[in-house]
Amino acid sequence: MRVLVTGGAGFIGSAVCRLLAQDGGNRVVNVDKLTYAGNLETLREISAQPNYLHYQVDICDGQAILDILRNEKIDTIMHLAAESHVDRSIDRPGEFVETNVVGTFRLLSAALTYWRELPEVEQSKFRFHHISTDEVFGDLPFDEGVFTEETPYAPSSPYSASKAASDHFVRAWHDTYGLPVVLSNCSNNYGPFHFPEKLIPLVILNALEEKPLPVYGAGANVRDWLHVEDHARALVLVATTGKNGESYNIGGRAERTNLQVVEAICDILDAQKPRPGGGRYRELISFVSDRPGHDRRYAIDPAKVERELGWKAAHTFESGLTDTVRWYLDNEWWWGPIRQKKYAGERLGGGVKAAE
Repeated sequence: MRVLVTGGAGFIGSAVCRLLAQDGGNRVVNVDKLTYAGNLETLREISAQPNYLHYQVDICDGQAILDILRNEKIDTIMHLAAESHVDRSIDRPGEFVETNVVGTFRLLSAALTYWRELPEVEQSKFRFHHISTDEVFGDLPFDEGVFTEETPYAPSSPYSASKAASDHFVRAWHDTYGLPVVLSNCSNNYGPFHFPEKLIPLVILNALEEKPLPVYGAGANVRDWLHVEDHARALVLVATTGKNGESYNIGGRAERTNLQVVEAICDILDAQKPRPGGGRYRELISFVSDRPGHDRRYAIDPAKVERELGWKAAHTFESGLTDTVRWYLDNEWWWGPIRQKKYAGERLGGGVKAAE
């Protein structure tokens, strides 16, 4: 495979790049603008490999993308580049429209031009894989329902609305122009190299610094958690064996309330790194005002990807979370410099906002 991964220096994209680069027969081309969440240190273990290459390019630059597709003779695009933090989308929605909607449009336009230039045999091998989120489906009641591939879209935040729009553009390019595409929608990811403003790493690192552990509302909102390495395996399966024009929901079958997640992290830290002054990490939990449009529950039914592509999550939430906490304890070299930086006028974990 000659794969172009957009957003390959981000959390999920870097996991995909690392997985693909394990096979020396693959050519892995990472296109990442390197915004605040992009970090090439995340790819340290493969950066010197001859089958990996990074281009610092904005996906909104359609001509630059087209040039890369041509020069690298790409046969598969895995599109992960996106603004993804809900709180940021509430504060600055225009940035999400620009990257998630306009960027996807530019990428699709370049892909279509490139695909039309290919010989017929190579056209048949080409695939555009668009990676999206379960948040496009909106809100579920606490006690019933799951998201399937047929669930109508009902986004609640500027972030999820921008991702829903990009999903629709991808389907339109398939239906109107015949571009070979597959789509996938995933639940909340966690694992190594997760950017420190997200819930799980934020709680781990705040706890280590004896800072409050902010939880929105009463912490009752429910999410389905998926280990990033399990997700990466699923994404490669969808890109290589998924049916043209189909979408696949990928989830970990691990629903937890936000408070349950925070409490589980506290308990793991109690065992792995007790508080210097004694006491339990749960004592640091702080409830803050809920954010606008906060969906109650997300739950994904991954039966289709399990049944048709043979994928199953290898991590339980308990084992995956324990390993993730251990990773953050052992890898300050990665998160320490990020934690020290300021962005958007406030230090990571220093404000009253929670995370998710």
